[in-house]
Amino acid sequence: MKLTKLDRASEIAIVNCMGAKKKERILVISDCNKKEIGYSLFSNAIRLGFEALYVEMKPGKINGEEPSKQIADLMKQFDVVFCPTTKSLTHTDARREASAQGVRIATFPGITKDVMIRGLNADYNYISKLSIKLKKILERGKFVRITTALGTDLSFSIAGRTSYASKGLFHKKGESGNLPTGETFLAPVEGTSNGVFVVDGSMAGLGLIKNVNLKVEVKDGYATKITGGKIATQLNKMLDAVGKDARNIAEFGIGTNPSAKLSGVLLEDEKVMGTIHIALGNNKSMGGSVNVPIHLDGVVKKPTVYLDNKLLMKDGKLLVEL
Repeated sequence: MKLTKLDRASEIAIVNCMGAKKKERILVISDCNKKEIGYSLFSNAIRLGFEALYVEMKPGKINGEEPSKQIADLMKQFDVVFCPTTKSLTHTDARREASAQGVRIATFPGITKDVMIRGLNADYNYISKLSIKLKKILERGKFVRITTALGTDLSFSIAGRTSYASKGLFHKKGESGNLPTGETFLAPVEGTSNGVFVVDGSMAGLGLIKNVNLKVEVKDGYATKITGGKIATQLNKMLDAVGKDARNIAEFGIGTNPSAKLSGVLLEDEKVMGTIHIALGNNKSMGGSVNVPIHLDGVVKKPTVYLDNKLLMKDGKLLVEL
């Protein structure tokens, strides 16, 4: 059988990224929109000799929506779980509870065939080293300020926060993250974020930002005003459906994947080298205290980032050497 590019990407995900071992059992959770990728992961797991199960569910409505109890229970019964789904299962109790029991989980929210093939053929040894180094740097810091030429000027405390390196190699019990991946992220301390950030890359659930920039005004940890045409109207509607905590400044992340490109698929966009992202909503998965069924990231291009008043990024160039 001749392997396709998608087959090879699936094999890399199973063998290299998750480090699946011979007697481990693999679960693939997908939905009707992502069936091609879900079935590729499943069929290649079978081809490689693993015991595997493929489960297909109804697509979620928003990122962070809980799956059914049956699927949540299934996740705890396997060694490795892949979640190529339309909406993200990353920031759900189902994922957190399975991880706490030692299950290794890779989530692929909004994945497309092109993103899968491009993103899984990245240099994950380099991505891992850079992401881990950045994690250590951030954990020594206390205060972040982000500026851009378009008007971003946002600051917040990260004092005492754990930072997470989504390095693409999830080989230890309970490890989880996105695939494709390449980012280091943390939860700003609740209530400390103030200023404004301008999303000019892409916004989760809304795609690439074109023609108009999305301006988010922030006061005491919450997005108080969002402007920018139709896309702002859509975002406000999504947040209002959940309530005030949906506007919590939940995440600050830095992309570390040099192979990733802005594609309109947030899964890939937030990993692009030279960008940062700010998320609204749930931060429970990264050590915060806000647990709501929504998590939406906005990608900011060419940022300048100061850590404790020292330059960490300059106009999108990450000033970290390996």
